[in-house]
Amino acid sequence: MNEHSASIFTCMALAIVIAGSNCKNKQAGQQPPMGMAGSKEPQQYSVLQITAQPVSVHTDYPATLQGEEVVEIRPKIEGYLEEQYVDEGARVKRGQKLFRISNPQYEQELRSAEAGVNTAQADIKSAELTVNKTKPLVEKEIISKYELDAAEYTLQSKKAALAQAQATLANARANLGYTIITSPSNGIIGTIPYKKGSLVSSTSTDPLTTLSADKGIYAYFAFNEKQLLEFNRTFKGATVQDKLRNLPAVQLVLADGTLYNQTGKVETASGLLTTETGSSNFRATFPNPDALLKSGGSAIVRIPRSINDALLIPQSATYELQDKRLVYTVGNDNKVLSKAIITTPTDDGKFFIVTDGLANGDKIVLDGLTSLKDSMAIKPAMANPQTIYSALVK
Repeated sequence: MNEHSASIFTCMALAIVIAGSNCKNKQAGQQPPMGMAGSKEPQQYSVLQITAQPVSVHTDYPATLQGEEVVEIRPKIEGYLEEQYVDEGARVKRGQKLFRISNPQYEQELRSAEAGVNTAQADIKSAELTVNKTKPLVEKEIISKYELDAAEYTLQSKKAALAQAQATLANARANLGYTIITSPSNGIIGTIPYKKGSLVSSTSTDPLTTLSADKGIYAYFAFNEKQLLEFNRTFKGATVQDKLRNLPAVQLVLADGTLYNQTGKVETASGLLTTETGSSNFRATFPNPDALLKSGGSAIVRIPRSINDALLIPQSATYELQDKRLVYTVGNDNKVLSKAIITTPTDDGKFFIVTDGLANGDKIVLDGLTSLKDSMAIKPAMANPQTIYSALVK
């Protein structure tokens, strides 16, 4: 073979190799590479099958505090405030002196009444002497019986005058006693608007002070129409009072956010909606042994409620869209579907109680919600309900 023939043979062999390589590349290009969308398997998501659980929730109502006995201390007589024996906020006992009112008129009336009694007693003694002197004279027929009758009538008159004088004395003593004002019961003194030297009377606009009994405290709160309907549906009983008896003990949240260490009981309610506010008034009673609660203060009445078969779902398993709260449910074909639900948060802030939209046994996706779309197939990884509920529900 000459040199020219060898070159031609070499070129033909190279062309065959290149053609074979192109053919393999075309055959390889007909199959999609691994990992493309067409062959991608469903991703795994954590899924919870809902089971009914017992849970306790509470509802808070703003309340105003008032002592069981709030008494206005007012004078019964007119006079000048001469002495103030207690200060505002002081704890007092029944019978303890609070104020003294100066009115010399009552002292003069007492002295005059005492003199009137002494005069009446002297008149009686004089009339008795007359009767005793007249009796033997009548018996000896020295004078007529008429004289004795007249003497006895005079004695009766003097005794009646003594009774009247004694009544006047008792009234004068009572009036003078009204100058000293004492506490009608144990309690806490309120504000004292009058200072020494002020002219006070029973018709004064403001009382001398108010006395709040410290043996117990009332917390007044109200239900609006919606809350009253929920109350009537939730608690058993034919009447409002029957329902109140079925209420558990209530708690009191103080103004600083702390929980009062005594529980109370809702005892009374109007049961009627007022036309002015559209609400129904309720009253809870709390013990107040340490006088921590003050009349006129504010607090929150917390009413607990137990639900035996609540449908609980983690709040993180929900999302909001156009003022609706939704979850992704998982069907038997492992495809997800968004569903709107109505919920109430639990006290711990971690769970929702589903009141509408889900049923016991439904399955929901717990995480990765942003990557889901309706009708999307997933690979469920079933979560243990006991683990989730015990970790989140207190």
